[in-house]
Amino acid sequence: MLYPINLELKNINITVVGGGEVAYRKCKNFLDFGKSVRVVSPRFIDEFELIKNDIELIYDEYKEEYIKDSFIVVAGTNNKAINKNIGIYCRECGKLVNVVDDIELSNYTVPSYVKRGDLLISISTGGKSPSLSSKIKKELEEKYDDSYEEYINILGEIRKEVIKKYKNISERKKVLNSLINLSLEELIIIKNNL
Repeated sequence: MLYPINLELKNINITVVGGGEVAYRKCKNFLDFGKSVRVVSPRFIDEFELIKNDIELIYDEYKEEYIKDSFIVVAGTNNKAINKNIGIYCRECGKLVNVVDDIELSNYTVPSYVKRGDLLISISTGGKSPSLSSKIKKELEEKYDDSYEEYINILGEIRKEVIKKYKNISERKKVLNSLINLSLEELIIIKNNL
C-alpha cells in the first residue's frame, strides 16, 4: 500500500533516465513544481526542445554515475533491463525510484494531480486504473478552476490576521472554518477591510 506524502524538492537532486514520451511527461511534472532535473538519454524526442532551458540534458547511455548524487530517480527508458538495474541500485542505496514499467520495483509513484497555486489535489488508483484517475482529474479540474489559486492566497492572508486577532483557539477555529464557505468576492472584501 502506498503512503501519500508531499516532498519539499528544493535541495533534492533528481535524475530522469530516458528520452521518450514518458520521461518527458515526468520532467514536465517536476517543472510544474519549480524543480529542474537532469535527464540522461542518448536520444530525446522533439518535445524536449520545449523545456531544454529548464533542465539539464545529458546525451549519453545510462551510467550509474549519473544517479549517484540523486535522491529521486525515474527509470523511464524503453529498455526493461536498464530500468530494472536502475530500480535495484536505487533501492539498495536508499533512493526514491519510480520504475515506469515495473510498479513492484518502484518505491514511489506519482499520482495524477490538479494544481491551482498552493492547492494540490492528488488522485491515485494505485496503478490499477489510470483511466479512472484521468476521469476524476478532469472532474476536479472543472470544479476547482484557476480562480482557486487566488482563493487560497487570500485565505492564507486572512488566516494570518485571524491568528493574530483571536487568541482563543476554539474561537479562532470557528472563524477560520466559516471563511471556507465564502465566495472569492466575499473573501476579497474581508481582506480589504483588514
